[in-house]
Amino acid sequence: MNAYHQEQIEAFKMVSRHLESHPSDRRDLWALTADYRRFRAEVASFLSAHFSKICTQTCYQNRLSACCSREGIITFFADVVVNVLVSSSRQIEDLITHLREPNTGFKCVYLAENGCRWKLKPIVCEMFLCDRAQHTVMADNPNLLGHWAQLEEKRKRYTWPDQPVLFDKLEAHFITAGFRSTLMYLHTSPGLLKVKQKAGLID
Repeated sequence: MNAYHQEQIEAFKMVSRHLESHPSDRRDLWALTADYRRFRAEVASFLSAHFSKICTQTCYQNRLSACCSREGIITFFADVVVNVLVSSSRQIEDLITHLREPNTGFKCVYLAENGCRWKLKPIVCEMFLCDRAQHTVMADNPNLLGHWAQLEEKRKRYTWPDQPVLFDKLEAHFITAGFRSTLMYLHTSPGLLKVKQKAGLID
């Protein structure tokens, strides 16, 4: 098992076990992530309405997509937390089972015949639109382009730590509980720590 698979397994186990043994934490985090989950529903609706057909035909079916590259998907610790919150124990166990198996394919270990195995996929994956897809769908439609720009700005309110954001709060919650993960980028990435420092959020 390579390091990528191992760090994913450890994060899923960590979050799942903690929330199973601390139902009050699960309730608190469910409430904390409510607005983010509504945002994700808005993004999903937009993509389904405007990009589902072109992305399925030009990339997934023809195996041309660069977005689901083999062992190259960036998952934040907060992605794991939210996915555990919205998933059943069985669904998380299935993810871990797939991670334990060798990935002999050319695509992401999470990619199945019907799409991503995550119930709520990582935000980086959800909001990846290649240049071709954007040009085909939005080049002559300023309204769609404007709507997508708004969604991108909303994403930053949850993920980009130049202000207090949900992804940082979720990491901090588990750090306070005594956990550490290599996926806690908002507390470990030099680049993101500089963003927080510049914004005056840390010394």
